[in-house]
Amino acid sequence: MGKYLLLWEVDTTRLPVNPKDRGAGWNALMETVKQDMKKGITKDWGAFVGELRGYSIGEGSELELMNSLQQYSPFVHFKVHPIASLSQVEDMIKGMIK
Repeated sequence: MGKYLLLWEVDTTRLPVNPKDRGAGWNALMETVKQDMKKGITKDWGAFVGELRGYSIGEGSELELMNSLQQYSPFVHFKVHPIASLSQVEDMIKGMIK
């Protein structure tokens, strides 16, 4: 199972001008995030204060992650960075010094 840093950004061209409509969209986004947390795909999630961007930590297979991210399309764009654990980096270093 992989671990991933996801940097997300809301597509501002798809945001409604009306604050009530925009709030309804954010509410739907939060419900989707909560469901992903219940499923165990999303381990942590946060928004950068004052921005329409944030981060998430995800775990799972590549396929599980790809399927999960499709729920947010086309309203949210992601940059996905696979994460290596401390032990994985230590194994890489051991391989270098042999």
